[in-house]
Amino acid sequence: MINSFIKIGICIITLLSLSGCSSASFNDLFSHYNQQMLGVKQAQQQGDFQTAIKLIPSRSHNNASYGLSLLEKARLAYLANNHEQSQKYFAQAYSLIQQAQQAAKIELSRSVENVAAVLSNDNATRYDIPLYEQSMLNSYQALNYLAQQNLSGALVEIRRANLVQQQALKDHAHLIYRSEENMTKQGITMNGLTNQYPAMNEAIGQLKNGFQNAYTFYLSALIYDAVGQYNDAYIDYKKALEIYPNNYYLQQDIWRLANSLQMTDDISQFKKSFRRDVTLVDNFTLKNQGQVVIIVENGIVPAKQELSLNLPIYTSHNEMRYYSIAVPSYQNYLEAYTPVMLNYQGKRYQSEEIVRISSLAAKQLKDQLPRLITRQIVRLIAKEKIRKQMELKGGDIGNIFANIYNMATEKADTRSWSTLPDSIHILKVNLDAGQHELGLNINGIHQGVNVTINTNKTTLVRLTAIGSYVDHQSLNL
Repeated sequence: MINSFIKIGICIITLLSLSGCSSASFNDLFSHYNQQMLGVKQAQQQGDFQTAIKLIPSRSHNNASYGLSLLEKARLAYLANNHEQSQKYFAQAYSLIQQAQQAAKIELSRSVENVAAVLSNDNATRYDIPLYEQSMLNSYQALNYLAQQNLSGALVEIRRANLVQQQALKDHAHLIYRSEENMTKQGITMNGLTNQYPAMNEAIGQLKNGFQNAYTFYLSALIYDAVGQYNDAYIDYKKALEIYPNNYYLQQDIWRLANSLQMTDDISQFKKSFRRDVTLVDNFTLKNQGQVVIIVENGIVPAKQELSLNLPIYTSHNEMRYYSIAVPSYQNYLEAYTPVMLNYQGKRYQSEEIVRISSLAAKQLKDQLPRLITRQIVRLIAKEKIRKQMELKGGDIGNIFANIYNMATEKADTRSWSTLPDSIHILKVNLDAGQHELGLNINGIHQGVNVTINTNKTTLVRLTAIGSYVDHQSLNL
């Protein structure tokens, strides 16, 4: 009996060691990421960003979630207006993305990770920053450069963001097909999966994919516009419009540039599809005026939740059994945000949404689901083999210990960039050159904003609204 316990103990220690030898921490393997981030998000909701940064779990460079921690810190430093520190964190995260794109290094570094993941869960694998998060990384880095009056640096970042989306558009259909094909080989079809996995249609909305970000395109166009690269600006405004075709401010900018650039065919088409109060405007020169563009960040993106699915899976002996697997999911509804209202000189303006981050996240997860399920099936089969081996060595006790380990490590990967805003709105107004005090109403809270308007220039105002916390920053482009 003592020898049996010793053998079982060795097996358990071996399992835990293999899990620990990966780049994941013990805490990452046995607790959900969203649980680890609760204190961070509470501090963020109170506007205490320095405390939020300190509460982020400490991770070494070799940790599987190290890149994600950098993103969280960079976002919080950005909110604290510590743009130099935010820039450093984002630069480190971008460097990790570049390293991951080198195929040889990916295969080499992941050989150990995959062993640990098979014996534990997906939290043992390196967090690959999703494409929508990559575009947000570059967008925030561009804003960091703008805050430091570095337009050339901002231009580099928006070009990087556009390249990410262009490449993703080329690869998207093939990757989805290949993932579904691999899952089908494991005996699970999309129809069978859909019957059990909760729909996220309300959260996803009309999005065609989880990586094309209208806000990133808009910010890109805005910067190109500010530096006089009007053709590039026009292209990116149109890309944003494809995603948000009814956005009033996008229609305004595209109508202005279409006429300035004499895009005759486009003008004819826009007359049919744009709002009449947009197409009736024919004075495109700002005389002693500039524009203020207000970017409104609302709330915090929802966290992934764990969900259990019971799926029929064939074991290595071709036996069909039902297994319970843990997978991530998002809530199937969207938070409602009141538009920011601006009353100025007898006119009323309100913001309009340009991106819903939670929709991008839900769509990205839905597209990724076949690959997640395939990995789960491989993991279950491997764990079942280990359970049988322990049962042979330790009898019922070995079987019990193996089952306890398997249940303890059956955790869904709920990692995501959780300090991002949930929704981003834009509002744009032409104002006379000079000093202005704007009174904004956001979620019932009055926020006074002082801006300096320069002739034919853009003043960018970043407005953050998280619960009862509201703050802003003004930049002259």
